[in-house]
Amino acid sequence: MNPDKRQITVQVRGIVQGVGFRPFVYSLAQRLELAGWVSNTGNGVEIVLAGRQEDIGQFIDTLKQSPPVLAYITDIAVSTRQGTQPAAGFFIRSSRENGRADTLISPDIATCDDCLDDIFSQDNRRYHYPFTNCTNCGPRLTIIRHIPYDRKYTSMAAFPLCPACRAEYDDPANRRFHAQPNACPGCGPHLNFLDNKGRELATEDKACLTACADALHDGWIVAIKGLGGFHLAVDALSDEAVARLRSRKQRYAKPLAVMTRNPATAETFCRLNAEEKKLLTAKERPIVLASEITGSLSSMLAPGIHEIGVMLPYTPLHHLLFARPECPDALVMTSGNLSGEPICTTNDDALARLASIADFFLLHNRDIVTRVDDSVARKSGNTIQMLRRSRGYVPSPITMLHMKESIFACGAELKNTFCLTRSGEAFLSQHIGDLKGPDNLIFFEESIRYLQDVLQIIPKAVACDLHPDYLSSRYAAMQNMPCIKIQHHHAHAGAVMAEHGINDGLAVIFDGTGLGSDGTIWGGEFLYVEGKTFTRLAHLSGFTLPGGDRATREIWRPALSLLAGAGMDITNTALLPRTLRTVDKQTLCVLTEMMEKKINSPVCSSVGRLFDGVAALLGIRQEVDFEAQAAMELESLARQAHCKGAVKPTGRRYQATLIRKDETLLMDYRPLVKWLAEELQDGVPTRNLAYYFHIWLVRSTLQVILSLIGSQASSKRTTIKNILLGGGCFQNTLFLELLVDRLKQQGLNVYTGNMVPVNDGGIALGQAYLAGLKIAEREKTHTENKESANNVSCHSHAGY
Repeated sequence: MNPDKRQITVQVRGIVQGVGFRPFVYSLAQRLELAGWVSNTGNGVEIVLAGRQEDIGQFIDTLKQSPPVLAYITDIAVSTRQGTQPAAGFFIRSSRENGRADTLISPDIATCDDCLDDIFSQDNRRYHYPFTNCTNCGPRLTIIRHIPYDRKYTSMAAFPLCPACRAEYDDPANRRFHAQPNACPGCGPHLNFLDNKGRELATEDKACLTACADALHDGWIVAIKGLGGFHLAVDALSDEAVARLRSRKQRYAKPLAVMTRNPATAETFCRLNAEEKKLLTAKERPIVLASEITGSLSSMLAPGIHEIGVMLPYTPLHHLLFARPECPDALVMTSGNLSGEPICTTNDDALARLASIADFFLLHNRDIVTRVDDSVARKSGNTIQMLRRSRGYVPSPITMLHMKESIFACGAELKNTFCLTRSGEAFLSQHIGDLKGPDNLIFFEESIRYLQDVLQIIPKAVACDLHPDYLSSRYAAMQNMPCIKIQHHHAHAGAVMAEHGINDGLAVIFDGTGLGSDGTIWGGEFLYVEGKTFTRLAHLSGFTLPGGDRATREIWRPALSLLAGAGMDITNTALLPRTLRTVDKQTLCVLTEMMEKKINSPVCSSVGRLFDGVAALLGIRQEVDFEAQAAMELESLARQAHCKGAVKPTGRRYQATLIRKDETLLMDYRPLVKWLAEELQDGVPTRNLAYYFHIWLVRSTLQVILSLIGSQASSKRTTIKNILLGGGCFQNTLFLELLVDRLKQQGLNVYTGNMVPVNDGGIALGQAYLAGLKIAEREKTHTENKESANNVSCHSHAGY
C-alpha cells in the first residue's frame, strides 16, 4: 500500500442513530474522496475508511468538532485495519446486530424549521400533514421497541413506506435518509375525531383539526393524543372551561401548564428574559416556568402562585391545530389522566379512562411504545433548573466515570424516577410520578422492563431508600440481587455530586420527608459528605408532627406544633394567633396530649414541614391539595414583598438563631415562630412576614455553614470549599438565589441540581452513584484482602 495511504476502522458510540449521522459521514467521506462504508451496529456506528492519511485526519477532526446537531458522541475509537482495501467510493451499509447493544437512544425532539416549512407550503406533498418529520426532529424514544434503531423495530413498522417516501429514505443526500418515522399522507398515520361515546365525527386530518379547534373555541375539553401520551386540552383564557376541567380531573388547585401559539403570544402572557426564551424554543421544548404579567389568562391556572408553566407547540399536530383560526391563542395542556394516575397512551385506554373528563377525543393510529410526560424547567440565576426531566431529555445519559457495575436504583416514593447504569453511564428514567396505587406501580415496572430491554442492561445490584415501606424499596427487596440501601438525604447529595463530578463537600439538604439513619424524620440537614460516607453535622431543631401523615395535608397541625415548641400553651385559644383560632378547644387538648405522650407524633427536622407550618401560622392556608402548595404560595407572597422593596427587619429579629445540643449544631426555629406570631398580632402585612421568614432561613442556613466550615478548618478534616444544595426546598428560587449569592460572596463553590431535578426526581441518580462507590470500595477491599492472603501464603512457604 502507498505509504501515504492507510485504512482504519472507527467505532463511534453515543446518540448516533436516528440523528442523520450516517448521511453526515457519507457526505464528509465523499467530499474528502475517502473509500469505505458506514453502518449502524448494536454498539453505535462503525466506519471503515481508506485514503490519504491527511484526509483521514481531517475526517476524524471534523467528526469530533462538528458532528450533526442532534448527535451526542460519548466515545470515538480508531484502530488500524488490515486486509483488502475497500473498493473505490463510499457506501452506507445496512444495520448490523452484534450482541449486546451499547448505543444510545435519542430523546423525542420538537419539529424542526424545515419540516414546518413543509407542512405550511401548499405545493409540498406534506402540506398540513400532522406526522411530518425528518432525521433532525420527531419521535424517537416513544416509538422504539428495540435497538438498533431501524423502522422494523419501531411502532412505524405498521406503516409501509410509499414509493416517494422510500426514495427519500434510501437517498443519503436527503434529510429523510433513514428517518425511521418518515411518512406522508399516502402511507403514514392519520387522525380521527370522536365524541366521548366513541362515535367518529371526522376522519380526514384537516377536518379533525378543524373540529378540534372548534370544540376548544366553544369551551369543550378535548383529549389529544401526543408524542408520549394524552393531553387534556381546554381554552386557557376561559375561567369556565378551566373550572370544568379541574372539577372533572379532580385537580382542584395544582398548577396547569399552558401551550401558546408561538413565542410572541407567550410574551403577551408571561415575562420572559432572553435565557427563558432560549429555553422555551430549545429543541427539547420543555414547559418553562415564568412570571405571569397579564390577567387575560384564566385566574384558575395557578391560583396563589407567581409562576405559570408555558410551552410551545412541539409536534406538527400542535402547530396545525394552532393554525386553525378558531383555535384559542393559549391552551391548557395537562396530562391525560385522573389525578394521581399514569397518563393514557392507547386509544382504547383513553376512551375508557377519560370519557368522564373529555367531551371529545383527537386520536391517531401511531402506537406510543412508552409513555413520557412533558419536562418542566426554569431559569434560576444563570443556569437551568430542571424540575421534571422527561420528554426531550430522557434517555440521554449522565456520565459517571467511576461506574463499572450495572446497577438498578429504584428512586423515591414521590416524583419517582429510576436509574440504570452501565460502564461510565447512568440513565435516569422519565418521570414516573408518585408510587401510590396499582396503576402507578404497573407503569413503574413496565418502564423498568422497557429501558432494560432497549438499553440491554442486566443489573447486578439494586439500590433503594432506607424507608422499608416505600413501594420502590419493597420492589427492590423482591429482586434477586444484592440490595444496597442509601439514606434519603445522602442520595440527594449524591445526585448533585454525580451531576457535577465532585466527590465531597458540605451538603445542605432541605426537603419534606426522608427517613434518617437514626430512625427519625429528617429534612433540614447539614451533612459532611465524602463519597459513599456522610456525617450529620447540623440540622433544623426538631418538632413533632401530631397525626403523622395527616400533618402533611392538614398543615395547621405543624403550625400548632411549632407554637407549642416555642413555649405557647396552645390549649389557651386566647393566646393563639387569629389564623389558628378556628381549631376547637377539644382538638387542641387532644393534639397537646398526643405531642406530650408521643402518640402518633413523630419528631422531624424537616424544613419542608417548617414551610407548611409557617404558611398556616400566617393564614395563607390551613390544608393543602398537593405537595408543596403552601410553600409555593408562601414564596409567591415573599417574592411580592421582595420585588416591591419591602423594608428588611431591623434589630435582632430574624437574625440567624443557632443553638448547640451535645455535639450537634441546630437551627433554632423557636425565636422565628415567636417573632412571626407577635408581628402577625401587630398587623404586619402577611407578604412582609413571608419575606422575613425567607430572610431568617437564608441567614440561619448561611451561619450554620460558616460555623461548620470554621470548625472543620481547625480539625483534621480537609477544609470545606464545596457546598451542595439539594432537596425540594431548593426549588424555591427566592431562597436559592439569596443563599447562593451570599455563599459565593464567601468564596465558596456552590453546586445544586441543574439538569437533574433537585427534588426527589433526582434521588435515583444519587442512589446509583453512591451504590457504585460502595461496590467499588468492596471490590477494592476484596482484592486487597486476597492479595494480602497470597502474600501471607508466600511468606509461610518461604519460612519452610
